[in-house]
Amino acid sequence: MFQRIAELAIRRSRLVLIVAVVATALMGAAGSGAFTKLLGGGFDDPSSQSTRASNVIDRKFGGETNLVLLVRAGDGRIDTPAAERSGRALEADLKHESTLANVVSFWDTHSARLRSRDGREAMVLAHVKGDETQQKKSAEHLIDTYSGAYGHTLTVKAGGGAAVNSDMSKQVVSDLFLAETIAIPLTLVLLLFVFGSVVAALLPLAIATIAVLGSFALLSLLGSLTSVADTATNLTTALGLGLGIDYALLMISRFREQLATGANVDDAVRRTVHTAGRTVAFSSATVAAALAALLVFPQYFLRSFGYAGVGVVAIAALSALFVLPPLLAVLGHRVNSGRLPWLKSERSGVRESAWGRLARTVMRRPALTALPVLAVLLVAASPLLGIAFGTPDERVLPTNAESRQVSAALQRNFDGNDDTALQIVIDQRVGEGPLGAYATELSRLKGVERVETSTATYAGGQRSAADPGSAGLGRPDAQRISVVSSLTPRSDDAQDLVREVRALAPPPGAHPLVGGQDAELVDAKHSISSHLPLAIGLVALTTFVLLFLFTGSVVQPLRALVLNVITLGTTLGAMTWIFQNGHLSGLFGFTAQPMEVSMTVLMFCIVFGLSMDYEVFVTSRIKELHDQGEDTGSAVANGLGHTGRIVTAAACLLAVSFFAFGTAKVSFMQMFGLGSGLAILIDAIAVRGVLVPAAMRLLGRSAWYAPGFLRTLHGRIGLSEGGPEPVAAAPELPQVKDASGV
Repeated sequence: MFQRIAELAIRRSRLVLIVAVVATALMGAAGSGAFTKLLGGGFDDPSSQSTRASNVIDRKFGGETNLVLLVRAGDGRIDTPAAERSGRALEADLKHESTLANVVSFWDTHSARLRSRDGREAMVLAHVKGDETQQKKSAEHLIDTYSGAYGHTLTVKAGGGAAVNSDMSKQVVSDLFLAETIAIPLTLVLLLFVFGSVVAALLPLAIATIAVLGSFALLSLLGSLTSVADTATNLTTALGLGLGIDYALLMISRFREQLATGANVDDAVRRTVHTAGRTVAFSSATVAAALAALLVFPQYFLRSFGYAGVGVVAIAALSALFVLPPLLAVLGHRVNSGRLPWLKSERSGVRESAWGRLARTVMRRPALTALPVLAVLLVAASPLLGIAFGTPDERVLPTNAESRQVSAALQRNFDGNDDTALQIVIDQRVGEGPLGAYATELSRLKGVERVETSTATYAGGQRSAADPGSAGLGRPDAQRISVVSSLTPRSDDAQDLVREVRALAPPPGAHPLVGGQDAELVDAKHSISSHLPLAIGLVALTTFVLLFLFTGSVVQPLRALVLNVITLGTTLGAMTWIFQNGHLSGLFGFTAQPMEVSMTVLMFCIVFGLSMDYEVFVTSRIKELHDQGEDTGSAVANGLGHTGRIVTAAACLLAVSFFAFGTAKVSFMQMFGLGSGLAILIDAIAVRGVLVPAAMRLLGRSAWYAPGFLRTLHGRIGLSEGGPEPVAAAPELPQVKDASGV
């Protein structure tokens, strides 16, 4: 296959490039509408109890409250005649909006729960109709229409789930633009220093551009077929840019290396595709396998990253394999054109020898050298012992976001927050007596401030008249119960209340469904934890198989898995220390809160995949040299000497793409960018530079071990840098010490 790719690049180079230009233009046009098809949210399990409760409420009660308008009287109390006239006019306008249902206001009900303690603010509650896409569009229109001054006496601010999702979607687009504005120029500068020539530096950006445009075309297509989270743009753009550059960097470096040995252009292209091209194919397969594990989760937030992630990795690899070789064939020695005057000499040899010297130093005293590095990494991982998980809420937004300010005001100024109440729905008729007994028991639970039903209000086990706005909680064939608590939303106590409510004996014959924000968090954590073992198992299995096919050893995949776990633990521990414990919150401007559970799983898969990316980069050259007859120590030292500079450069370039998201205003996107970038640098420097040589030295001959039947299998179907492997592994040469003692 790789031979055919090389020959196609050499014999039909201009035709391939013309097709590539046309395809890139078409992808750019197709991807231009991607943002209009992407959705906010996607963190809930469709089969969870909270989601089923929400569906029943949508079907029989017109939907849960997801839009809260906080109305403030500018010159006095909210119940003055002037304020009431404006408030009733606002309510009338909202009830005429076709996108809204269940509009309830203080002026309509005079309910004390809809008025602030100081009497200066009131709430208008409503449900924005439609699916996620329709809600997002409708919410944006409603917020633009009603936020700000209303009449001469009122000021309106929008909050609630729909407003939070709207603010989050807008912020994601803004963050993405800023991140790429920073990342692309920095990447070009770094490429110029890596290659020392303008032409060679521009080639990776060309491949990355194809990958990024392809990723947006893919998102546009996926958005037409299934639910795709809008935050998927961040992953696909960062991965498309980073992996496109990584793969191009590897292939261009190998091509220039072949030219430097005196090979003609055609032979250099053939050797580049056979070696670096094969590495790109295996590397992309390992990254894609890690991201494909996201498909086992039911949340479309994670599934969309799985679809989009696998797609963008494939586009980046195909661009590097099919577009770059024809470019190299056409350019030939001109790939070195535009050499920077202050970088006249080839500096790769210096860097290679530095990495080689590091490897030899580590292998001379493997345990003594590796243990301090390992100890530092484990200390960095230690915050994982206190990790807690949550789901995104208004706190992921900057403090000046209107929806966040509304949420804070509701918690600070009102007696219980209806927007965060537990919503219990019973999809059948319930008698007044059993309903009252059930509500009484609910009101006695710790932290419950009141329980609203269609017939009465309950507090501390005592019954009182129903709130004027509660009549809509009853239907002939269903009953809805609102449990308002004084607990901090999404806190441990609030989650315990969900479990207590679900454990409470229901009315005879009834099957209550418990929903609301706190119930959604409990269900999300349960859903992800129940699917996580399968995802981890699939990642480990596919990685093991791919690395076995690549190396012919069963020890190398195990070593890679262990070292990847160290990288993962260190990264997640550092992110817990920063984002959960609040360190550096002043620098990055976020609010400390539990680790976002879906984003943590996503980062796990990305970090694992990218670690395997560099594992393949390094192991490929070591394996190539070992197959040519070098002993393990020499192969490791010389392999790192050749690939160390490439891996470091690739890691820095990819890290820049991720670190750029540290400028984001949405905190879980900051965590995603900083965590992924940090993991890349840890893996490329500490793990590949120190722990890999130490492990290889300690393993010795056994590093290449495989049982006889697996060696036979690998001889038939395995692939390596130099092509198909022989049935039996080459014998280990005698260990001869060189001048360095290795």
